[in-house]
Amino acid sequence: MFNDKVILITGGTGSFGKKFTEHLVKNYKPRKVIIFSRDEFKQFEMARTLPDSSYPVRYFLGDVRDRDRLYRAFEGVDYVIHAAAIKQVPAAEYNPFEAVKTNIIGAQNIVEAAIDKGVKKVIALSTDKAVSPINLYGATKLAMEKLFIAGNAYVGARDTSFCVVRYGNVIGSRGSVVPVFLELLGKGAKKLPVTDERMTRFWITLSQGVELVCRAVRESIGGEVFVPKIPSTKITDIVKALCPDCECEFVGIRPGEKLHESLVSEDEGRNAVDLGDIYVILPQFSFQENKHYGYLKYPRMSDGFFYRSDINEKWLSSDEITAMIKGFELE
Repeated sequence: MFNDKVILITGGTGSFGKKFTEHLVKNYKPRKVIIFSRDEFKQFEMARTLPDSSYPVRYFLGDVRDRDRLYRAFEGVDYVIHAAAIKQVPAAEYNPFEAVKTNIIGAQNIVEAAIDKGVKKVIALSTDKAVSPINLYGATKLAMEKLFIAGNAYVGARDTSFCVVRYGNVIGSRGSVVPVFLELLGKGAKKLPVTDERMTRFWITLSQGVELVCRAVRESIGGEVFVPKIPSTKITDIVKALCPDCECEFVGIRPGEKLHESLVSEDEGRNAVDLGDIYVILPQFSFQENKHYGYLKYPRMSDGFFYRSDINEKWLSSDEITAMIKGFELE
């Protein structure tokens, strides 16, 4: 799939980008992997972890806000994995248009550059916060999804397609609650801050996120949203797994925060099909006659279906939480 291909990862020095790059160079023989990001020091640090000059990894300084720079970077690229984003909810609330410029205008720039430069497939990473958003970060990711899905209507005769993968909290990513808790425990904390004792979240590992993106590259037609069936847990159970003797200090729900997160809304459920281990939300309008007929062999979700973290069929046990956390520490 990736052999002899050129793959570009926006935001490639982030947690996902580094894990995805490791997966590529260990399991395939790409012609080139391009890390597109705006922080030269993070690129320097990432390059040190891949010291073998035989690795076809190149580093390209740039910002998704810069349309001209994207046009230069996309020259000869086969696949684009779009992971760049302003992701911190409080940062987006206090700097709203900065989030708009990166997450929305940056997405539009990628759509236009990918079509004009003949990129074969673009896979955009989204989040459960894009479903019925109540904070600006989620709203910008929802707009990003819509831009990438609609991008399929503008390709014309070009062989370019766009799709989205949407998943929950990544247990090994920067900004996840787990490294925050681990840092506090390392400083001797006996109480860990939890916003609300009822709070639940979806959880996925970096490796599972990488596999989902690879599947989207392999199977997507254009316009789909790929949603994995992943387990939920209560935040209080994360605390118990990390430190059985610690107490939870309930600090109150923060601005823009939900008690429970959704991966498929009730309105989206009408357009979703069940592939066994994932749901695929089909576009509401067809970009090409008969394009998505292959999905008709899979069962459609019943009317009223939605997928939310507190009513999930899959829940992490204490042992599974501990195993995921150990996996994070190794990563």
